[in-house]
Amino acid sequence: MPKTVPNRPGIVAGPYPFSQVVEANGFVFLAGQVGDVPGTPGPVPGGIQAETRAMLDNVGRLLRAVGLDYRDVVKATVYLIDFDEFGAMNDIYREYFPTEPPTRATVGVTRLASTFRIEIEVVAAR
Repeated sequence: MPKTVPNRPGIVAGPYPFSQVVEANGFVFLAGQVGDVPGTPGPVPGGIQAETRAMLDNVGRLLRAVGLDYRDVVKATVYLIDFDEFGAMNDIYREYFPTEPPTRATVGVTRLASTFRIEIEVVAAR
C-alpha cells in the first residue's frame, strides 16, 4: 500500500511542514503530539499529569479520525524533559494503555517546542 496522508475531520493541519498522520503498508504513523488543546498556544495548565493526559487525548483524537483506537498502537516513543516526572507520567499513561500496552521507549531530552514538558509519537497497525 503506498503512502497516504489522510485528510479527515479531527486531523488538524498545523503551521509546520509535516503531516499529523501518514498511513503506509498497514501502519499508521502519528507525528509527535504534545499536551495542548489544538489551536491554543502552549501546554495545558496543571503540570506533567495534566499535560500527559492532554497529549494522550490528542493521540486518541487522531487515532479515532482514522478509525483506530489506543489498542491499535504498537509502538510509542515518549520524550520527557524531567525524568523526575517519569512516575507521574507513567501513572497517566497506564490509564490509556491498561492491558497489552505497546512497546515504548522513553527518552530524556533537554528541550521541546514552546514550554512543553512531554511529547509522544506513536505507530499503530490496522
